[in-house]
Amino acid sequence: MSKAFDQSITKALENPNLGGILDRWNYPATRAKAYEGVDFEALRGEISAIKGEAAGHLPELADQFQKSAEARGAKVFRASSPQAVLDYILGICQSKGVKKVAKSKSMASEEIHLNKFLAEHGIQADETDLGEWIVQLAHQTPSHMVMPALHLTKEEVAEIFSQEVKRPLSPEIQGLVKVARKELREKFFEADLGVTGANIAIAETGTLVIMTNEGNARLVTTLPKIHVAIVGIEKLVPRFADAAPILRALPKSATSQLITSYVSMITGPVPNDDGTMKDLHIILMDNQRTAMAADPEFKQALQCIRCASCLNVCPVYRLVGGHVFGHIYTGGIGTILTAWFNELKTTEDIQGLCIGCGKCNEVCPGKIDIAGLILELRRRLAKKEGLSFIQKSALQIINNRKVFHAMLRAASIAQKPFAKDGFIRHLPMFLSNLAEHRSLPAIAPKPFRDLFPEIRQPKGGGKVAFYAGCAIDFVSPKVGVAVVKVLNQAGLEVIFPQEQSCCGIPHWASGANEMAALAAAHNLGPLLAEDVEYVVTACATCATALKKEWPHLLQQQGMGGLVPKAEAVAAKTVMFTELVAKLIQEGRLTPKDGMELQSVTYHDSCHAKRHVGIYKEPRAALSAAGFDLREMNESDTCCGMGGSYTVKQPELSMGMLKRKLDNAEQTGAQYLCAECPGCLIQLGGGLDKRGSQLQAKHPAELLEDRFKDPGDTEG
Repeated sequence: MSKAFDQSITKALENPNLGGILDRWNYPATRAKAYEGVDFEALRGEISAIKGEAAGHLPELADQFQKSAEARGAKVFRASSPQAVLDYILGICQSKGVKKVAKSKSMASEEIHLNKFLAEHGIQADETDLGEWIVQLAHQTPSHMVMPALHLTKEEVAEIFSQEVKRPLSPEIQGLVKVARKELREKFFEADLGVTGANIAIAETGTLVIMTNEGNARLVTTLPKIHVAIVGIEKLVPRFADAAPILRALPKSATSQLITSYVSMITGPVPNDDGTMKDLHIILMDNQRTAMAADPEFKQALQCIRCASCLNVCPVYRLVGGHVFGHIYTGGIGTILTAWFNELKTTEDIQGLCIGCGKCNEVCPGKIDIAGLILELRRRLAKKEGLSFIQKSALQIINNRKVFHAMLRAASIAQKPFAKDGFIRHLPMFLSNLAEHRSLPAIAPKPFRDLFPEIRQPKGGGKVAFYAGCAIDFVSPKVGVAVVKVLNQAGLEVIFPQEQSCCGIPHWASGANEMAALAAAHNLGPLLAEDVEYVVTACATCATALKKEWPHLLQQQGMGGLVPKAEAVAAKTVMFTELVAKLIQEGRLTPKDGMELQSVTYHDSCHAKRHVGIYKEPRAALSAAGFDLREMNESDTCCGMGGSYTVKQPELSMGMLKRKLDNAEQTGAQYLCAECPGCLIQLGGGLDKRGSQLQAKHPAELLEDRFKDPGDTEG
């Protein structure tokens, strides 16, 4: 990470306004209200199908749009690059004597830095969208794709407007809006040329669809005698009917409105107020969009409808706002677009902002796997530029089971001067900042793999293989012991393949997919060595690897011969609470009677809920076992762990942790539960550092003594 980028994060975190903007809006609640009665999954399925079809036929749709629009009197220019767009608009301005331009909100014009270019050629371009005008006056770039001035307070806006009108203004919103209306009105009348973007371009009819909340686009397209629309070719859809689902989803996802205030449809030029015909120019801009459409992985990114819902739910964006991302398009989708519209190298820092929680994927109306595409950027960057020496060495050590395990055993001895009660609360000298905001986990004196042979188990029942993962094995072996005990109570014998090692997720998350595939290949043999009913894991991160990623990784890295074995492991893999809930339902696990009522609040790890879809099962198991389940606010929002993210982005990680712990403590529960050892390391360390009475526990620890032993009818 560059020093300047690191400083931009620190500066953003020190801005008290940025961390609370989206909270004051309460986007999740207002969005949910807007979508009441709407089948969101069906709607976004429609949009992804329409936009996916369009992305596969962009040249043909551009041809059809051009033919349809020109037949109705528009002039259509096909531009392959930003410079071609700029030169075309400059040519219009110079040939028509244009000195003043009025602009409606257009991310495409921001993408090519149109205002700066026109100013360099003596042409004044005025933004007429309120947010864009504020940003323009402040000499800044938009911080949000839908709400450009979201990062500014009303006091800051009042100061900006005061400088513009040369008199002091109070920070009263209605008054500021009146000032803006008065100042902007003249710009519409003075403009020789109007510039807009378009939300949709319909190939069938040559129609532009423009959605706004302020009506400024209608004035920009009506009053000036020349209208130029800059349209990225990803806005093309085949048929007029294809606009309907986008019109339904965009306002709900963008601003939680049922419908946007103004929808304008422009099909060919119309007469001006003096009887002459509007000079309508439509620029279809490529700028790497065709190349993106040809890429099997990134084609889906063109399904974006620019609603910015991914920004509104992103835990990182919520902390730092948009300017840290360093380009026009911000947030998760912005990282992807920047990599294509600029170049991959420019995302080296900003793609590291993504913690991979996948919250963006859930709300995207285009059904884009945003988190997955950022991982793919990471993989391509790692392949092209290489990993740092330290990162590569660390991942290689993790892949060497004997060396890695030997180092962990050595660490358990070396840590003794600093460890107490399972935590390292202070570290010396330059390492001190690692334990500043949360206590660190101590390596267990005896790993689970050494404890397992000492566990006495029933024989003769079904068999399950236990995949412990590194954290349970070496940090929280008591969780592993609890897992075995609970499954024994269902009459199941647990086997523990001693040759198992890291699942490869650290490598996968770093873009080192070849090393991740080697980790997968190493584990297949041990896990399939015995005929077992299930492969059980009590780690959501490991479950993601076993249930979802291993077959894909092996295929991608040319190890297709191992894919059937990986698929066999995936078919048998279950998360611990997933299996417990099933065993309770089948009557193979019976909760004891008369247990003390204890309260628990549950944190959904990102891997559990969004990667493997497990979130109902742990709640069902805990409730069936007699726990009082108290739901916390934002139970499925990331805790900030993200593996090495806590080291690479410590300030962001701790910001997310603070929010999570505040929400958990507000429930008044006794236990904070999560089925992810990594999350528990983060949560437990944070609770210990703040001296909280709330205890972080794995479900297995809470369920360990809650079930009757086989044959025990008295409980």
